[in-house]
Amino acid sequence: MSKFGEYNIILKDLTSESRVLEYDLDDKYFKKIDSPDQEVQKGKIKATVTVQKKQRTFELQFVIDGVISIQCDRCLDEMEQPIHYKEKLQVKFGNTFSEEDEIVIIPESEGSINIAWFLYEFIVLNIPLKHVHAPGECNKTMVVKMKRHITRHKDDTELENDTDINDEVDFASEDNLVDPRWEGLQNIIDNN
Repeated sequence: MSKFGEYNIILKDLTSESRVLEYDLDDKYFKKIDSPDQEVQKGKIKATVTVQKKQRTFELQFVIDGVISIQCDRCLDEMEQPIHYKEKLQVKFGNTFSEEDEIVIIPESEGSINIAWFLYEFIVLNIPLKHVHAPGECNKTMVVKMKRHITRHKDDTELENDTDINDEVDFASEDNLVDPRWEGLQNIIDNN
C-alpha cells in the first residue's frame, strides 16, 4: 500500500447513493507530503468528503475545517491559522488521467481517485496572502528588532535599547517614525 493509500476512493464500486468519508489530517499527513515549497508542516484538520454518483460523473464535496501551523510573516514564529473551506470536484472516467476545466478525468481501468494531494491543495490555497499573529501575539523581541532596522526617528536618533517590548508595535500608526526611503521626498517638500 502506498503512503497515501488510505486516501484512495474507489468510484467504480459506488452505487447511486452517496457515501461520506472522514479524514483526520494531522502532523503525520503533512510530513508525508513531499513538496519542495511545502508551507504547511503541522496541523489538525477534519476533512469530510461526500461522494455522490451522478449520471456520467461523480461529485466529490469537500468540507475542510481545522487549524494549521505556519510561520508568521512579521516575527517568523509559528502561528495557528484557521482553515474553513468547502469545495466541489467533478470526476469522470476516461482513458488517461487529466484535468479539464473543473473536471478531473481518471482512467476507467483504475476506477479510483486518490484525494491526498487535492486535500493539501485546498488547505494551502486558503492560507491568506498575509499571515500574521493577532495584535499583541507576535514575538515582542523580534518586533522590536525589526522596528529598529526598518525605521528611525525623524530627528535621526536611534531607538533606545530599553524600548518596552510589551508595547504592541503598530507600524502603520507610528507618527514619529519615517521610512528612510521617503525622507528625501520630505526634504523636497520642506524646501519648497
